[in-house]
Amino acid sequence: MLTVKNWEQIRRAYYVEQKSIREIARETGHARRTINRMIDSEAPPTYRRGSPKQAQKLGPYKQQIQQLLAQNASLPRKQRWTAPMIYQEIQKAGFAGAESTVRHYVGQVRKLLKPPATYLPLEFDPGTDAQVDWGEGDVLMNGAQITVQLFFMKLSYSRRTFMMAFPSQRQEAFFMGHVHAFHFFEGVPQRISYDNLKTAVKEILEGRHRIEQEAFFHFRGTYLFDSHFCTPGAGNEKGQVEHSVGFGRRNFMVPLPQVRSYEELNAYLLHKCQEDDARIVSGQPATIGQMWQQEKSLLRPLPTHPYDCCRTVMVSLNRYSQVQVDTNRYSVPVDDAQPQLTAKLYPFTVEIYRSDRTEPIAIHSRCYDRQQELLDPLHYLPLIRQRPGAIDHAKPLRRWREQWPAIYDELLEHLRQKWPDGRGVREFVNILYLHREYSETAIATAVTAALSHRCAHLDGVRLWLTQQQRQEPTFSALTLAEKPQLQGVGEQPVRAEAYDVLWGGGK
Repeated sequence: MLTVKNWEQIRRAYYVEQKSIREIARETGHARRTINRMIDSEAPPTYRRGSPKQAQKLGPYKQQIQQLLAQNASLPRKQRWTAPMIYQEIQKAGFAGAESTVRHYVGQVRKLLKPPATYLPLEFDPGTDAQVDWGEGDVLMNGAQITVQLFFMKLSYSRRTFMMAFPSQRQEAFFMGHVHAFHFFEGVPQRISYDNLKTAVKEILEGRHRIEQEAFFHFRGTYLFDSHFCTPGAGNEKGQVEHSVGFGRRNFMVPLPQVRSYEELNAYLLHKCQEDDARIVSGQPATIGQMWQQEKSLLRPLPTHPYDCCRTVMVSLNRYSQVQVDTNRYSVPVDDAQPQLTAKLYPFTVEIYRSDRTEPIAIHSRCYDRQQELLDPLHYLPLIRQRPGAIDHAKPLRRWREQWPAIYDELLEHLRQKWPDGRGVREFVNILYLHREYSETAIATAVTAALSHRCAHLDGVRLWLTQQQRQEPTFSALTLAEKPQLQGVGEQPVRAEAYDVLWGGGK
């Protein structure tokens, strides 16, 4: 069989190199008739089977297989002919081949029987519709490659897209993605289309009917949009946002973003979404940003107070002044806790509340690992002040000492030598208490100054912290414009005899 390369060589030899057909036949070994056909052909040769390939074993049973598969159209969905059952059926008729041969042929027949997928082109009015979906992407966070969950919302008219990264796809992240998207769009679309997400749908009923999650009812009631859930497996019903998931990964996350936190990553993604406003989508009359300006006024207004995107759980305090959330334990101030507390679980933080307070008594970064302890050393300072001998073995301080400024160790050693009876440790703990009011940088600077000026104690550190905050006084320039009688004072020539008069008591 002649290849495309042979066809190209023959035509080049004849038309470009001006060789004769006899010469080409001698060089290539092909018949003159073949060479003439290649010269006259404007397309490379293709292989054509002269007769259908005979299936020696399966051939006599192909018609039976086709008939069985055709019956599936009228059979219940869960009681149709499958490849293994068809294999058993034709074995009864004498088939002696392999089951894999039957499976391969069944797959070919099913493709022929299945009609090609066709879709209606859709058009949306401004302000009416949006679509939501989740995706995944990899980033380099603090030098390690991790997989993040990407929330997408897309306005169907203007095609403006919002993208935000989370550690998980839990309900609180699902709600927070909506809230940030609504602020990005400066309004709320009238209807949002979803897959049948567990965070929104409790149970799928017949047809379009769904039992939605109670929290999702609450969220929808705050922003007053309608929800539309796609047919299971029919991603084409929200094809715009499905496309945006791949587009966002390819265009916003290649190469892998290098960030230090989710806050930095989401600021980067938000900037990319804003830059995307300058793009013109195929078939649209203007840029995404211009289309959004037309749509913005038709979106529903945002509520006065945004939805509190958290999951609230009741927690119990253990004897180590910790509460357990999922499988992780979070510390609580030992001098400000109650046996029963409330934890608000946000996508990135955990806030812990007393029943009689409106402000949290503890805030931690949320951990998605298992069996971890998240300890704030400031929560345990009252216990260490009571038991100064435990300072070297207290787990919260041991972890803190691994990263606190080296000047702290120098201060602790100085105070221990000055007051070896435990007072030095208590004085050091009192200085650590200052972290509730001042930053670590400010305290480290004050401690350094206190040690160098031989006043390394609580009052000395406080003094230097106050000095840092004190601003140098400034004085305005003196002007005599409003007092002309004083003009020229100090400019008269010196008269020595005036001193003689003063010395003699005269006038």
